[in-house]
Amino acid sequence: MSRIGKLPINIPSGVTVTAKDNVVTVKGPKGELTQKVDPSIIVNVEDGHVTFAIDEKNDTVDAKQKQAFHGLYRALVNSMVIGVTEGYKKEMELVGVGYRVSNEGNVMEFQLGYTHPIFLQLPPEIKVETKTERNKNPYICLQSCDKQLLGQVCAKIRSFRMPEPYKGKGILYIGEQIRRKSGKAAGAK
Repeated sequence: MSRIGKLPINIPSGVTVTAKDNVVTVKGPKGELTQKVDPSIIVNVEDGHVTFAIDEKNDTVDAKQKQAFHGLYRALVNSMVIGVTEGYKKEMELVGVGYRVSNEGNVMEFQLGYTHPIFLQLPPEIKVETKTERNKNPYICLQSCDKQLLGQVCAKIRSFRMPEPYKGKGILYIGEQIRRKSGKAAGAK
């Protein structure tokens, strides 16, 4: 059995978890999330806890895959419970001369040194905040109750201008360290 899959998930007050027809639904103050669960995993919701067990009678997948699913679905549902109670937040900054970002509702506009601006329509589940202050890098703060969607949107934003190792320019997460490389001059002696 999976060590993570064996751990029960505590349901905080104000959150309801229902499991029906291999679909787990989590409702809370920050939103509602659903997750489809593989039939080889049994979900039990009782006494303020959610537990996961492997269905030994189900032969659709092998034993090793069942153990992997056991830990996976426990981690996904735990992230959903945290998301609807506390929410998730990602902070990014744009490092580079002339790099700018602004938002109009859920539409973001990036100026990243290309000949044209880049527009990105965010899903309605994500709240965005942008700041541009003098002598500071432009700042982006994204918040959502869905951890998976938030990570996907951050990866998309980052793909517009990946951080490069020579000058350190690009879109970075706050606190991220970029391993810097020396240029050609350092190697020629």
